[in-house]
Amino acid sequence: MLIRIDPDSARPLFDQVAASVRADVLAGRLTPGDRLPSARELADALEINLHTVLRAYQQLRDEGLIDLRRGRGAVVSPAAAPLAELSHDIAALVTRAASLGLSPPTLAALIKETEA
Repeated sequence: MLIRIDPDSARPLFDQVAASVRADVLAGRLTPGDRLPSARELADALEINLHTVLRAYQQLRDEGLIDLRRGRGAVVSPAAAPLAELSHDIAALVTRAASLGLSPPTLAALIKETEA
C-alpha cells in the first residue's frame, strides 16, 4: 500500500490520506482483513502530524471502511468489499458523465442529491 499526499494541495492532508486508502480499496489493492500501517508509522513515513492520520482513520471508520481496534490497529472492514465490486460501475458512470459533458463536481453533486 502506497499512500500519497500533496502538501501543496488545497485539499486537507487527512482527506488526502483517507482518499488514498479508499482508492486502494476500490482498486482491490486492499481487501477486508488487511491491516493498515499504524497511525504513528504512517505519520512518520509521510512526515505529517499523528493527529492528521488519526483523523483520516476516524473518517474511514465512520464510513465503515476500516475497523479500529485497540492493540490491532486499523484493519480494512468486511463492509469495504462492495467498493471493489463497484469499481467497474463507477468507472463506467464517470466515463458516461464525461461523454455528456458533466464535470466531476456536477456528477458528485448529482450523486449526493440521490442519497437514500
